[in-house]
Formats: sequence, structure tokens, C-alpha cells
Amino acid sequence: MTCGGCVARVQAALDNTPQIDTARVQLESPQASITFAPGQSMSAAALAAVVHAAGAYEISAEPDQAATPNETPSETPKAAAEASTGWAYKPLAIIVAFILGVSLLAQWPFAAGLDGTIWMRHFMAGFFLVFSGFKLLNLNGFADSYRMYDLLAARWRGWGVLYPFVELGLGVMYLLDLAPFATNLTTVIVLGFSSIGVIRSVLSRQTIRCACLGDVFNLPMSTVTIIEDLAMVAMAGLMIVMGG
Repeated sequence: MTCGGCVARVQAALDNTPQIDTARVQLESPQASITFAPGQSMSAAALAAVVHAAGAYEISAEPDQAATPNETPSETPKAAAEASTGWAYKPLAIIVAFILGVSLLAQWPFAAGLDGTIWMRHFMAGFFLVFSGFKLLNLNGFADSYRMYDLLAARWRGWGVLYPFVELGLGVMYLLDLAPFATNLTTVIVLGFSSIGVIRSVLSRQTIRCACLGDVFNLPMSTVTIIEDLAMVAMAGLMIVMGG
């Protein structure tokens, strides 16, 4: 599996299999953890057929491993090393640093000093424009990934399709400094609500993919995502208080 759409299709196929009690599907290893209903079982071939029918996916485990209901393969050394060192967040760190640098240089040569309000507005414009651009590279993939943890997108997939355009609109509004109060209030509401699903997923220790950069990078959901959302909420709230 390579995207949130793959996860959603396999998850739905397993959930609709009567012999299976619970199934958790994710992009990271182990990609699927299955518990059979009491007194139920499936052969490796039958389980493979269910997965294959969801979209020509294959089970990579050995047959006896695939048929064991409660066995959870260990994380690969590479994945464990990336998670422990934060290497998985390198793309996110580079992109945020780039936006930070550009938003500071927008006021060069700082003859009148650095205006914090203008910097926040430029930073948020860059944040929304760049992040929405990554999401729009694969709109359906983002929508499928986003619904794995967002409370509204989980119930209405259309919100996952609309969300990148909302971010794009906010980016344009911040860049042109249009209707600052309405723009900041919308940011507080949209990202504040979105952070609820992120916090819930992190607290429940779900190993799922963060869709903040769309379907382009494989970023794990963690406290980094919470900080990202709440920082934007805090800046928008601060600008409301300051009269922006």
C-alpha cells in the first residue's frame, strides 16, 4: 500500500469480512493487524483473496504468519531509527524553514525594524499556500488519508476534498491582507477543530499517516503535528487580539 486510499480500501474490505472481529490497517509496518471473531478463522489463501479483491494488493507475510490472528510483526530497523531520530520529519522541517526564511526576507532590509504582525501574516500565507499545494498534487489521496483521523472528514469525505481549497483561500487572504479578522477567525475555527482529531489520534497511540503535506511524504502522526496546528491557531488568535 502506498497511500491513504489504499488503506481505506483494505480497511473496508476487512471490516466487511464476517470472520474478522477487528482490523487495523495503516501504511507503516505492520500494515495490518487482525483479530478474528470468537470461534472464527481464515486460511492464509482466503485472507489473501480478501485483500487482493480490495485492489490487487498482496500479503507479504509467510502463510503461517498471515493466518495467525494476534501476531504483530516488529517494526523494521530503518523505520524505528527514523522514528527515534526524527528523520521522518526532515521534509516538514525543510519546508517550514523555507517558509520562515521567505517570510522574514519579505521585510528586508528591516530599515524600520521587523514587524511581528506582518511576519506572522506572511508566514501564514506561505504555510497555507505551500501546504495546500502539496495536498492538491493528489486530492483524492489526501482526502482518504485525512479521513483516517479528522472528525468531520471521517463522516463526510467531501470535507477532505474541500479542505485544501480552504487552505488555499486562506493563504491568498493572508497574502493580500484581505478581511483580516474573518481570515484569522476562520483559521482558528478550521485548524482548531482539525487539531482535535490529531490530538485524539496521538493520545490513542494510533500509528497512522499525517496528511499535512498531502500524499507526497510519509510523515507519521505525532506531537509534531499537534504543535504545527496549534501554533497556527495561536498566531491567528494573537492577530485577532492585536486587532488584525
